[in-house]
Amino acid sequence: MNQEAILSLLRTVVHPEMGSNIVENGIVEEILLDGEKLRLTLNFPKARDPFALSIKRQVDTLIRENYPSLTNINILIKEQAPKTPAPKTVPTGRIAAVDHIIAIASGKGGVGKSTVAANLAVTLARMGYRVGLLDADIYGPSLPRMFGVDGYTPAAAESDGKEFIVPAESLGVKLMSIGFFIRPSDALVWRGPMATNALRQLIRDTQWGALDFLLIDLPPGTGDVHLSIVQELKLDGAIVVSTPQQVALADVRRGVEMFRTQGIDVPVLGLIENMAWFTPAELPGNRYYLFGKEGAKRFAEEEKIPFLGQIPIVQSVMEGGEEGIPAVNRHEEVGKRYREAAEKLVENLSGGCQ
Repeated sequence: MNQEAILSLLRTVVHPEMGSNIVENGIVEEILLDGEKLRLTLNFPKARDPFALSIKRQVDTLIRENYPSLTNINILIKEQAPKTPAPKTVPTGRIAAVDHIIAIASGKGGVGKSTVAANLAVTLARMGYRVGLLDADIYGPSLPRMFGVDGYTPAAAESDGKEFIVPAESLGVKLMSIGFFIRPSDALVWRGPMATNALRQLIRDTQWGALDFLLIDLPPGTGDVHLSIVQELKLDGAIVVSTPQQVALADVRRGVEMFRTQGIDVPVLGLIENMAWFTPAELPGNRYYLFGKEGAKRFAEEEKIPFLGQIPIVQSVMEGGEEGIPAVNRHEEVGKRYREAAEKLVENLSGGCQ
């Protein structure tokens, strides 16, 4: 088995739209073979190619069937960045040039919701999408540190006679947070209306530009901020984050029901089970289910909510958050799982999942 043998195998995979195989049309960009490990990069010349995911699955199946000795197969998809859309009228509850607005929520604190939001945003950006991330956790903003921009001071820019706040940019993601306007030692002692007014200003007065996705990292639980977001914006959907624990799932149920409440009616696009298991670096084949096993996955099945995937506990997740480098840029296994979750999210969104 060598690169030429793999290339010969890949010549049997034809892109339906191009009518030629993925080697001849240049989609196969890189093949790295190292013992039992294979890293393959597929570079699609078209932004958001509708056949990208099916070709990836076809390639994966073909390689596994023909080369069972390969125990570590990593197939990466690269796509051209989508073109900036033409100016359009902004419907009520929308933001100019922002295609999809998605809330990231959790029923309770401590489940890693902000970590999931950060890594999902970076993953979507790496897939070629234009991504913005709003830190709506007014009382506990953490995303500036996770992206290594906690020292950023927002500038002002004028457009059409109105002043806008320029967001920070890191790892291909535009980021806005109340944390840019306060010192880390400051305590925000705000009543609900003050918090929601500040949040409304961050939403409307930020110079987001053209985005495919604006992710909103909500505070844990259900309350004023959540209701304000729903009233201020027409959300395309919500992602709920939970750990496998039963105590966490009880709170998740309340969060899901909030989005389903009549008058709110926000589609739940998926559930992510964070901290699904722990695998020590010295024992990569072992899994320790510290918080129970597949509790969130079973909950998703019972509630008929799309399940986007499981994220394990790895040390690099914590280190990445502290050092301003999201885990998807440090840990291959975590990056793979976020990529799969992002792909399912895009599929669910385009399929009109309820």
